[in-house]
Amino acid sequence: KLDRRVESEESGDEEGRKLGSGVTDLSRQSLKDGEEQGEEDPEEEHELPVDMETISLDRDAEDVDLNHYRIGKIEGFEVLKKVKTLCLRQNLIKCIENLEELQSLRELDLYDNQIKKIENLEALTELEVLDISFNLLRNIEGIDKLTRLKKLFLVNNKINKIENISNLHQLQMLELGSNRIRSNRLTKMEGLQSLVNLRELYLSHNGIEVIEGLENNNKLTMLDIASNRIKKIENVSHLTELQEFW
Repeated sequence: KLDRRVESEESGDEEGRKLGSGVTDLSRQSLKDGEEQGEEDPEEEHELPVDMETISLDRDAEDVDLNHYRIGKIEGFEVLKKVKTLCLRQNLIKCIENLEELQSLRELDLYDNQIKKIENLEALTELEVLDISFNLLRNIEGIDKLTRLKKLFLVNNKINKIENISNLHQLQMLELGSNRIRSNRLTKMEGLQSLVNLRELYLSHNGIEVIEGLENNNKLTMLDIASNRIKKIENVSHLTELQEFW
């Protein structure tokens, strides 16, 4: 499962990293050969995107893991008619595109890329888990059609407003930690009122001053508002299912 994603980048050498299921990387051997000969990669500090033509995808794969492959552009994935889980974390992707054919997709992981905008996801109506943490997002947008979404991770971006999530009635987990949400730009935590199935809400390390907008979130079991500007605990007495409160 592509579950909670707030962790530091895993370390490990290239040889020790397992190839993801459904993937054959034709470029790895040439890279490895150079390393064995003691050659230094002049682009090591400024990684260059890899050509997707060097990666062979299994058309029948349901789980495809392309973690840290230096992919610069999402392309060539239309052959994955059966894929349910697609992991593209820690790459060099700048734009969400060319995924409209993946209508069986349930989980999409774009953690730690260079994405500035949430877009081109409208066709992925079966999506249940979406992770775009550690990117360059400024707005929550382009997900109103993803009505089956259960888990949404947008940790460590540049988002300053909670918005455009009112259609996500099945959402159970929302992570917005380490963003730039500040109550002086918000009159209310917009959109949370309709998330009646929300069970876990993570808003730590922001600039929130007032706890508000949780009137309809009675199913919350976890609320994380640590490292904010909150001086008074209020408006949470109705959250009788709450088990963890930070």
